[in-house]
Amino acid sequence: MTDQPHLTRQAHEGFTPEQIDTSRPHPARMYDYYLGGSDNYEVDREAAERLMKMAPDVRVSARANRDFLGRAVRTVVEELGIRQIIDVGTGIPTSPNTHEIARAAAPDTRVVYVDNDPIVSVHAGAKLTGAGNAEFVLADARRPEAVIEHPAVRELIDFDRPVALLLVAVLHFVKDEEDPAGLVAALGGALPPGSCLVLTHGTSDFHGKEKAEEGTGVYRNATAQVSLRSHAEILSFFDGWGLTDPGLVQLPLWRPDGPVPETGELRRVALYGGVGVKR
Repeated sequence: MTDQPHLTRQAHEGFTPEQIDTSRPHPARMYDYYLGGSDNYEVDREAAERLMKMAPDVRVSARANRDFLGRAVRTVVEELGIRQIIDVGTGIPTSPNTHEIARAAAPDTRVVYVDNDPIVSVHAGAKLTGAGNAEFVLADARRPEAVIEHPAVRELIDFDRPVALLLVAVLHFVKDEEDPAGLVAALGGALPPGSCLVLTHGTSDFHGKEKAEEGTGVYRNATAQVSLRSHAEILSFFDGWGLTDPGLVQLPLWRPDGPVPETGELRRVALYGGVGVKR
């Protein structure tokens, strides 16, 4: 892409070009670069390349995260019968997107995408919300009430029926002092029993403290910093949710479509993921 995107939704979302920070790398745009996308800026590419030199596995992890998203969405729609999804921390659209995956199984599925980046909002208008029964909301997950009470969310989502809440590669951008567990509890508390929590989270369990600190250091100048957490810490986010098989595991081990990677290859994926059902 060029570094001057056309802002087609300024009036609707209430932001101006000056509010888009292109002076610092943004995790969503870096993630787009890891996946081979072109919707990023030079500052994002430079930061991503620095991280990949220190931790070449980051691209493997990003792709594993994307693959997990597809399997998890198919599971909640096909097996659990959910027809409503709130995808928090959407990031730059990358096809197949959540609504495309869900609607391949159930065309009537409704999807609300949520992100706090105006750049994501621009792309959402072109790639996510044109198919009907899909909406994008510019809001920050660290203010759960702004998500749950947003008029567009309330218009599309029926909170008397089960909802799938997606927090995919989101919570490691929420610092401890910002209370990530409270965030999950607040968002999940608005949902009825039978709803699902789909969650992935970065970890330092496989790369050691020194290597993890080098990697997270790249994000210190970004618009959001990274807080890697242990398996036990991530598992605590599922309090009140019954984990489906196989539990909270490294992403390639969660209901794989094909052969499971060998141990050496598996250690390159520094994320855990799981799907829980609200009791």
